[in-house]
Amino acid sequence: MRRGVAEIVPEPEFVEQINSGRKLRLKMGFDPTRPVITLGWAVGLRKLRQLQDLGHTVVVIIGDWTAQIGDPSGQSQTRPMLTKEEVDGNVDAILRQFYRFLDEGRTEIRRQSEWFNDFSLADVVRLAGRFTVAQMLERDDFSQRFASHRPIAIHEFIYPLLQGYDSIAIEADVEFGGSDQKFNNLVGRELQSQVGQRPQSVFLVPLLVGLDGEKKMSQSLGNYVAIDAEPNDMYGKLMSMPDHVMAQYFELLTDVPDEELTDIENGLKERSINPMEVKMRLARDIVSQFHSAEAARQSEEEFVRTFRRRELPEEVPPLAVKLEDGASRVDITGLLAEMGVVGSRSAAKRLLNQRAIEIDGKTIEEPQVELHAGEILRVGKHRFLRVVAAQ
Repeated sequence: MRRGVAEIVPEPEFVEQINSGRKLRLKMGFDPTRPVITLGWAVGLRKLRQLQDLGHTVVVIIGDWTAQIGDPSGQSQTRPMLTKEEVDGNVDAILRQFYRFLDEGRTEIRRQSEWFNDFSLADVVRLAGRFTVAQMLERDDFSQRFASHRPIAIHEFIYPLLQGYDSIAIEADVEFGGSDQKFNNLVGRELQSQVGQRPQSVFLVPLLVGLDGEKKMSQSLGNYVAIDAEPNDMYGKLMSMPDHVMAQYFELLTDVPDEELTDIENGLKERSINPMEVKMRLARDIVSQFHSAEAARQSEEEFVRTFRRRELPEEVPPLAVKLEDGASRVDITGLLAEMGVVGSRSAAKRLLNQRAIEIDGKTIEEPQVELHAGEILRVGKHRFLRVVAAQ
């Protein structure tokens, strides 16, 4: 109830439920806006697994309806809606990743469409009638946008009501969420009370800072680590984080004892321990959780060989390029985006501007480059590719 917890509302009720001996229904919802689970999600999922081990049931709500609306929590503008086909594709990918954390035998997977597919317009109007516009404007992101005359679409008010109705549908005892979900979770508590159910407690976990060390981990910002990333990729990304966020990662993503965690924090502040060694331990711990201790060991050896000794990885994947007489002049930003090395041309341009693209150890500064067969292309801090002729 203390480590890795932002707030419990109201805490005495939660304690009473835990001590009651009753098997609780623990709700946690996810909008499948992208087919990836990040370490940011892992904070709440780790806490849920702890409670599963005490005998409680986790009910995972797949927000296949709310994902089509777009949750504006913590956002300054309306999020784009997704199509049903996009949502379904993301759901399939996410479900495969949940059981890296959760005990399948104590987990229910529920989709909002189970109850919302039968919702009529009259049902929506009745649900909307349970909350006022003034209550909605108590939410920070809505009030800020209203005060600054930025648009708020009516359908955005529906989102927290639908999320709250989920709690009624599954008769949740406790709802888990990030600290930015407090308003939405409390809506569920209020709606349950209105229909005569025992109102759920709300269990909020901190938002994990992303690899940029500034903003919360987010797929849209690109500052995330996916839990199904390959070991070398996961290890390398974790090693790229700023030193000042290590303590939070240790607290929220590992089982390092609190006393030892305090020693690490003090050692970093006093500069009595080597931050690089601490970060390597953190990366090793997290990779072990999602892969294995052996995979973590190999990733560490690869990292040491590649980055500390400035040697190439043992295996450098090929980058197939159309070559004429062994060479080709290309726009490197377009090539990297087209081949899927980076997510977009704009992402490649950012790397170029950051002087984070090299050819055979030479930093390139212009997008137009000449590539030759056998050259080693380095993209970012930990991606190496060998230029080969496309067949």
